[in-house]
Amino acid sequence: MSWFQKSFTLPLKSRGSYLITDTVVQELPEIKGYKIGLLHLFVQHTSCALSLNENWDQDVRQDMSDALDRIVPQDQGEGLYRHDAEGVDDMPAHIKSALIGASITVPIRDGKLALGTWQGIWQMEFRAAKHQRSIVATIQGENM
Repeated sequence: MSWFQKSFTLPLKSRGSYLITDTVVQELPEIKGYKIGLLHLFVQHTSCALSLNENWDQDVRQDMSDALDRIVPQDQGEGLYRHDAEGVDDMPAHIKSALIGASITVPIRDGKLALGTWQGIWQMEFRAAKHQRSIVATIQGENM
């Protein structure tokens, strides 16, 4: 059993849900060296999230962002949240991050991510301004 860990940075993104599976695979060519294992991805921020979801229809990503905005609305001046140090989208971003989560785990099989046919890795950004996000990737498994 071996362990590997590496950090990488995602491109600047503003609010929305983005399919990043190809970016993850490009940043982690080491995946090819594992016969069986687990890839754990952790985003080092509190106003975004990682998720596994639909990889085909981009409308799903937009619908998910819209649904989260309905569940956790921005403060429209009515004092909905106390924490607004970085703007009206600050606290809603923290809540969405807590609901979705900062990490995911994906199985590795024969040097590839063992995702389902319609599954992809999403970066979910909850701030209106563009932010650069750092990911810590950890692989545990049996080498080829």
